Amino acid sequence: MLRRPPGCGRTSSWHPARAGLRRGKMLKREAKQGILGKYRRHNEDTGSPEVQIALLTERINHLAGHLKNHAKDFHSRRGLLKMVGQRRRLLAYLERTDIAAYRRLVESLDLRR
Repeated sequence: MLRRPPGCGRTSSWHPARAGLRRGKMLKREAKQGILGKYRRHNEDTGSPEVQIALLTERINHLAGHLKNHAKDFHSRRGLLKMVGQRRRLLAYLERTDIAAYRRLVESLDLRR
């Protein structure tokens, strides 16, 4: 839990996000760049199905770890289920359009599909 530093009363405008103590929902920039570098089709690629699936997989794995510690966090669980559904739809699309890329991606991400 984030606590106010000593000397900051209730009436001050201290906020964890403004103090640089943001809780990360998104991936760190370095992790995202690593994933982009590994799965992109060309230098400017940020939206191909392979990249989207890889980024979703990383976020899903991170959130699954969070839910192991916080089993009653139902709002995060809903977000996890939405991400899993989105990844599933993207995988189905990739399987329909480019079966070789689909197989490479499933193997490299170690998905059980």
